Amino acid sequence: MFEIGDYVIYGTKGVCVVEEIGKIAMDGIPKDKLYYTLEPVYEKGSRIFTPVDHQKVIMRPAVSKEEALALIDEIPELEALWIPDDKMREQQFKGSLKTCDCRECIRIIKTLYLRKKARLSEGKKVTSGDNKYLKLSEDCLYGEFAIALNMNLDEVKAFIMDSIKNRIEI
Repeated sequence: MFEIGDYVIYGTKGVCVVEEIGKIAMDGIPKDKLYYTLEPVYEKGSRIFTPVDHQKVIMRPAVSKEEALALIDEIPELEALWIPDDKMREQQFKGSLKTCDCRECIRIIKTLYLRKKARLSEGKKVTSGDNKYLKLSEDCLYGEFAIALNMNLDEVKAFIMDSIKNRIEI
């Protein structure tokens, strides 16, 4: 069970802070069930109410500073998710994002950076689908790492790029 003040990853909503744990007095909601009240860190004013014993949406602790640094160190070794078929690639990206796994976000970002570089070198534009999944993946990863590393979102991307620039070609 999480505690008030914990940072958690709640499905595709990203980083949330546990604001309250308790019963909710709303029509249609069981009065005896405990709920987490979550506030998405990057959507101020939003609230999510989810049962403490829920199973439908992945909810896990946000990574620690040590875990974030280890994942950044692992980036050069993680394989890209290259799938030539656009529809299949989109399905793979959707599935990967639903896992709420930082490694999967890194693999999507790595794949799309390499794809973007290749398309631009051929004089082609980046597809809207690629831009969409790149943004979703970056938002998830950089949001979580920003909390872990005590940085703002812009600093995280620069920090990651600086950390890997001599070890990988992007």
